[in-house]
Amino acid sequence: MTGVPDPLPMTITTEGLTEADFGRLRRLIYTESGISLGSDKRTMLEVRLRRRLRGLSFSSCSEYCDYLFSHGAERDELVHLIDAVTTNKTDFFREPGHFEYLTRSALPELSRRKGLLRKFQFWSAGCSTGEEPYTLAMVLSEYVRTCADFRFGILATDICTEVLAKASLGVFKSSLAHPVPAEFRKKYFMRSRDPKSDLLRVVPELRALVEFRRLNFMDPDFGLAEPLDIIFCRNVIIYFDRSTQVRLLEKLTRQLAAGGYFFAGHSESLQGMDLPLTPVAPSVYRKCL
Repeated sequence: MTGVPDPLPMTITTEGLTEADFGRLRRLIYTESGISLGSDKRTMLEVRLRRRLRGLSFSSCSEYCDYLFSHGAERDELVHLIDAVTTNKTDFFREPGHFEYLTRSALPELSRRKGLLRKFQFWSAGCSTGEEPYTLAMVLSEYVRTCADFRFGILATDICTEVLAKASLGVFKSSLAHPVPAEFRKKYFMRSRDPKSDLLRVVPELRALVEFRRLNFMDPDFGLAEPLDIIFCRNVIIYFDRSTQVRLLEKLTRQLAAGGYFFAGHSESLQGMDLPLTPVAPSVYRKCL
């Protein structure tokens, strides 16, 4: 029809996130995810919520909060709220010394003590967009070349559904794969058929080695059927306050088999926590037998 102007795009008003609504949101986020937002994070939260506001056609933060805390809406919307506030920063072969220790010390020790008749279980806890579990899959696949009877499974979990969807696709910009050794890039990545594309995709054989699953660290039961031999939980607990860190690490170490290994981030300290872990290398711990 002519003469009828196109509808104006919906705009979000300049009304910011009020202190009262920020308080309600940060309490909900803390209770449901353990993520602790300081009082200085109000603007950050407001910025991160804008895409969700547009998706729901809400014009202000207050309108969104009224919806979120209305009867019956909170549970359905909570996943999207948590997706908006989580920070997802990771790299292939991040903190490479961990993977060197894994293959040089941890895996040979576990194999000697437990034998090779069983399947070893690995957990990338807080896997983000998948670089860590895919790095594990590459490293372990190479380890099998020197220890043919070694078998393994990798569980990769995160609370954010958006990053899990990206991780399961295994598609990355080629620049993100720069930390991957050249021979690994050639073996474990496929180039796009489009010569103009700068995308790489993890080969199907490697993707098949990783099971991606949503998991909330605040859940009382992680739903893991058997103890884990190796847990990578790196640069995750920095987003929690001290009491939540302790509770989480207590739950994580309960999932770890006796003699199993726990890998933390180099910036994270477990000092002063009463955990059944013994340090064996920088930010690497072994559970007491």
